[in-house]
Amino acid sequence: MNFPRSRVALLAVCLVTAGGLSCRDPEPVVLGAVYNLSGDQASLDGPSSRGAQLAVDEANRAGGLLGRPVELVLVDGETSPEVIRKRTTELLAERPRTAAVFGLSDTDMVLAAAPVAAAAGRVFVTSGATSPELPAEVPGFLFLACFGDNVQAAAGAEWAYGELGSRQVVVLYDGAMTYTQLLHRYFEERFGELGGEIVLSRPYDRSNPEPALEGLPMADLYYLASGPEDAVSLTRALRAHSVAAPVLGGDSFDEPAAWQAYPEAEAVYFTTHAAISRGSTDPAVQAFVRAYEGANDGQLPDAFAALGYDTVNLLLRAIGDAGSDDPAAVLGALARISDFVGVTGSLSFPAGERIPRKSVSILEVDDGSTHLVRQLVPKAVPAPAP
Repeated sequence: MNFPRSRVALLAVCLVTAGGLSCRDPEPVVLGAVYNLSGDQASLDGPSSRGAQLAVDEANRAGGLLGRPVELVLVDGETSPEVIRKRTTELLAERPRTAAVFGLSDTDMVLAAAPVAAAAGRVFVTSGATSPELPAEVPGFLFLACFGDNVQAAAGAEWAYGELGSRQVVVLYDGAMTYTQLLHRYFEERFGELGGEIVLSRPYDRSNPEPALEGLPMADLYYLASGPEDAVSLTRALRAHSVAAPVLGGDSFDEPAAWQAYPEAEAVYFTTHAAISRGSTDPAVQAFVRAYEGANDGQLPDAFAALGYDTVNLLLRAIGDAGSDDPAAVLGALARISDFVGVTGSLSFPAGERIPRKSVSILEVDDGSTHLVRQLVPKAVPAPAP
């Protein structure tokens, strides 16, 4: 398959040869991106891919990297592990100069792409998949540009217990997703450590969630570990079942457009990577929002768009630090990065670790929009399962 090019031309390289002056464009620094631009994950990966594109365009307008243009090679995984494996394999076969591969916002999808990249000696950086168990699944080659689920779940538990005053919680989770299984387990562990009670922990079937909503006990809080396609519909369903208590979810709730269609939503909160809005007082967020809207016909970015943007800039930082786009050099430089400042916060990889230390944002849904309630680093975090 032929991949689209996304770069601007820099000054051509001209050499004096026996036959005269020979000019050619410099070879680009190639970044491979795998995102689900169609299927259920498109609501997360579409914005993330556009954030990544914006970062590449900005880098090229600033003169490129290492005196060369930056090229983004983007493929659609179609929310299918089989397609993701195939497209990642094709990408690396057709573009053997690819310096690194990144993308995807779901654990199961990342585990289809990252082993392919690792087998070819390429680092894979997930922009949005939050399982803290991922690095152990692909040793040495898989990094997160986002926090782990244990971090966001712990932050949600501490905030709910300390600031909402929640003591009894009902937990509902998608029983078929790795993300939701991890998220609810880490939340329950940390909430229990704080002295809270899990009144009920129940899986639901995304194709027919209604049975799981029948006969729910009373509680101070309802924790909903869902995929992005279920966040709004299940919150609506809970309210239809006369659940008036606050609802708390994870970063899969971070879909501003979906909440705009539910303006009556109230007492709904979620943990996410950053508060991305026009009303932000953070100059870096303001600049990103303006640039993203300008490049995408006024569309407002979300946290996943910002994660895609930060991931590209993180890789460009690693390539710049290495002074080379050689994949082994990029891998080594990435592992040494500290104090990288992105739109979603500062990032460092502690020695020997491939999950960054980052803060968590708590957002509230109100009148169809979201706003920042609190930003925190949890005091204690459950250990990833072995």
